[in-house]
Amino acid sequence: MSFDLSVISSKNILLAVTGGIAAYKSAILVRRLKDYGFNVRVVMTHGAQAFIQPLTFQALSGNPVHTELLDTEAEAGMGHIELARWADLLLVAPASCDSLAKFSAGLADDLLSTLYLATKAPVWVAPAMNQQMWAAKATQRNLNTLIDDGVHVIMPESGSQACGDVGLGRMPEPEDIARQVKLYFHQAERAIAEKFGLLAGQRVVITAGPTREAIDPVRYISNHSTGKMGFSIAAACYAAGAKVTLIAGPVSLDTPNGVARINVASAQQMLEESLQSLERGCDVFIATAAVADYRVAEVAEHKIKKSGDELAVALVKNPDIVATIAGQAKRPFMVGFAAETRNVEAYASEKLVVKKLDMIACNDVSRADIGFASDQNAMTVFFAEHYQMEKRELEKASKQEIAQQLVEAIHDARVK
Repeated sequence: MSFDLSVISSKNILLAVTGGIAAYKSAILVRRLKDYGFNVRVVMTHGAQAFIQPLTFQALSGNPVHTELLDTEAEAGMGHIELARWADLLLVAPASCDSLAKFSAGLADDLLSTLYLATKAPVWVAPAMNQQMWAAKATQRNLNTLIDDGVHVIMPESGSQACGDVGLGRMPEPEDIARQVKLYFHQAERAIAEKFGLLAGQRVVITAGPTREAIDPVRYISNHSTGKMGFSIAAACYAAGAKVTLIAGPVSLDTPNGVARINVASAQQMLEESLQSLERGCDVFIATAAVADYRVAEVAEHKIKKSGDELAVALVKNPDIVATIAGQAKRPFMVGFAAETRNVEAYASEKLVVKKLDMIACNDVSRADIGFASDQNAMTVFFAEHYQMEKRELEKASKQEIAQQLVEAIHDARVK
């Protein structure tokens, strides 16, 4: 099963700007779409360039602006085909009366009209024109044809127009259009998730188990983590339709079905593999591993021989894996874990904020009936403030059941 259901930050919006005074709103629209995390490229008709310069959109989008049908810098000069394939959504805002007529008639005499015919992506149009032009029978006939063809129309608003008229024809505010685009992709994600699994097509990376920090060739510093919770989450994510990579410390557990496993020993190795996983593509990063906070400053080349009643070993701080991943420019949805022996919720809430996580699950490992070495667990889940979600209490259950509930919590936060 393979579905391209990436988070919004990987969705590509091809914004087409046509001739009209409302073109100035399109510059704001680019900013709002970028604020939501979309990749934006801009296409301009010759008419649009009479109202606003391409350089404005290049600066705002961070990408070159496309104006000509035949592009000498594109592969085989077929830039319109490359753009048509790149787009997840073709958004025409403002859409002039002329552009609607071309789309309706199937003309292909410039870059935009050719893109309209060449793309498989959904097409949205936000008409903006004089109120009488909007009301004209020809315009309404063209509009009905486009609706029949599956084009989504963002209806114009009523109000004062640049020409002095009052009536329907104003392009909606950029903030409203950007919100509609965001909602569209969230609803599409929810629909696919409900049909194929809560994490269908998502790329999930999970760290699990302990780390070992060498003292000498035969001794090391570690902890009691067995990796059972992380492995259970990996299995649950795969069952939910995700492509799962499991970065595992030294544990004696079988690899869950369908999961790609990478074995590591030290915290530094786990960090390096985690960073590489981001380069390969990662939508959700779940840090369940019990990473050693410190490592030996200088690992002995040979086994340290017993001598005296005391042995002094200098320790240095290990890299903070979850904070490092959360601090990347293109960060995935970050899920942290807090295994504490006291003040569990207070420490977890602080860690959620300090490490800039989206979600954290905490448990009390001082309890003998849950946590390390146990097949059962109980957790409290907190979400970052901007998700506006209440904490969730996951009552004592098998780690497999807890893992399924955590997958549900991840899904609910990401589509909210």
